[in-house]
Parts: sequence; structure tokens; C-alpha cells
Amino acid sequence: MTELAPVTPAPDPVAQDELFPIREVARLTGINPVTLRAWERRYGLIQPTRTESGHRLYSMHDVEAVREILGWIERGVAVSKVGKILAKNRAVQAQGKAPLDDALQGEYGQWRDQLKLAVSAFDEELLERLYGQIFSSYALPVVFQDIFLPFWKQLLQVRDGFGQTSEWLFLDGFLRARITQRLLLQRAGQSRQLLLTALNEQCRELELLVAALMLGHDQLGVRLLGPGAPLEELTLVCEKLQPVALVVFSNHAPTAELPKRLQRLALTLDCPLMLAGDAADLAQDSLSGSPVACLGNEGRLMQKRLRQFLSGRLDT
Repeated sequence: MTELAPVTPAPDPVAQDELFPIREVARLTGINPVTLRAWERRYGLIQPTRTESGHRLYSMHDVEAVREILGWIERGVAVSKVGKILAKNRAVQAQGKAPLDDALQGEYGQWRDQLKLAVSAFDEELLERLYGQIFSSYALPVVFQDIFLPFWKQLLQVRDGFGQTSEWLFLDGFLRARITQRLLLQRAGQSRQLLLTALNEQCRELELLVAALMLGHDQLGVRLLGPGAPLEELTLVCEKLQPVALVVFSNHAPTAELPKRLQRLALTLDCPLMLAGDAADLAQDSLSGSPVACLGNEGRLMQKRLRQFLSGRLDT
């Protein structure tokens, strides 16, 4: 196990193995008890335990599941479809990494506890030190998908609370600045470059920056085109930049027209077109057999599929 920097443990009001009544889950997530019961009865999205008298009790895992469900609904996915998406995503992620054992999960949790201390104190020096320690200890996908992004998303979900918005902005700005610097260094001197853009308002800047880090490697730099570029103009941009591929990123549920628009775009490009992010999993069936490749939303799998597609070993 990686040695952690000594630090006073963060005060944690909810122990990992503690069980919560439905009213406390409603307070933690902002979802009212009526909705929580409906998600359980109608869709089977959460399965709390029951006391002998029949009262529901929720674990911290259940609370995190509720937040994940809410995230999908906010992206435009109907609640009736969320269960299938969650099951599919977990199966896809399992292909890219082995399940984490309890010790490793606990280790990542300790790092997030330390990050919580730094962010709540707005201590940039401590945050910088933790950032360096984490990057020197783990592979890139672990750094973001298991440590930084879960904490960032947790702050994002509760940012409406007093003081929470400022904490989230502090962490978000810190990470965006550091990742932008890494991308510039990664891209320097690379003759082969990938162009990455996002559909308008369908991801946050940090999510796009993290995707860029995941997709780039020692033989391929990533150039970012800010969110909001019209799909119809991307052909012109690619003609001028000559990227090895164009990746469109979205974390929202795709509209019925998106697959058709992407297929039309692919026919006008001189480079491969790919879709990444949560939308890639949601649109995979409708894009099957088309010129558009779906990279998925999990960092390890995204880079693997990108390499396979560029080498001609991944079917669309």
C-alpha cells in the first residue's frame, strides 16, 4: 500500500458502514423520501435494507448510488432507463479494470479525506502537495477516476449549500490549471495530434480536460477546441488543423438526431470521427456499423479503444 502523508483524519459525519434512515438520505442527497421509495419500488434502482419493523435503512453506497442516479437524470436520461445504463456502465468498466479490493478503496478514500481538509481550508499549498503525491503514486486513470473526480463530483452535487460553491470553485480552478499545463507539455513537439471538442453545454470544462489527458499519450498530443463549436463547422476546422482523428465529447443523453448528424459529419471528414463520454455508451447501438466509433466514458477503455481504432483493429 502506498504510504500516505501523515495528516489528521478529516472529520467524517457519516462512517462508511453506517446505515441511515430515509429522512437522512433525503437530507444528504436532496431527493425527497417519496421519490426514493418510487426509485426502489418501480425501477429497482436502490435496494435498502429493512429493520424488523420494516423501516428502510441506507448504506453510504446507497447514498452514492442515489447521487449517481440524479446525475443521469440531470443529463436528460429518463429515470426508467437509468438502471439499464448503470448496469451496462459497470459491466464496461469491469472490462477495463479489476474490481477494487477493500484495502485499495480505503486507500483512495484516505486521499480524498486529505483533499477535503485542504479544500475546506482553501489551502492551496497543501492541495498542491497532495496533487504531486497522488500523481507520483498512481497511474493517470486512478488519479482522476478513483481519487480526484469522485471528490470533485461530490462537491459539485452539494455546491448549493452555504460555502460549498466556493470550495468547489477552488478545487475546480486548481485542477483545470494543472491539467491545462500538463496538456501543453504533452502536446509539445508532437507531430500527430488529436482534436477534441465537446457538444455545447454537455460537459464541464474539467471533464473535457480529463478526457484529453486520458486520450493523449507519448506519441499523440491532444488539441482542445472549446465547447460550443457547431458540428457543421468542424469539417473546416479539421481541414486546417489536419488531426489524426476528431473526438466529440458529451456527458448528456444524445438526442434522436445526434447519431444522424454525426454520421453526416463523418462523411465530410478526411480523418476518423469518434464519440466519447457518457453519450458514447448511450448512442452505441444507434451508431453500430456507422463510420462513427464509440470510445465509451471510462478512461482506460477510452484510450484502449482509441489506439485500436487508429490502428484499424476496432470495428464501429
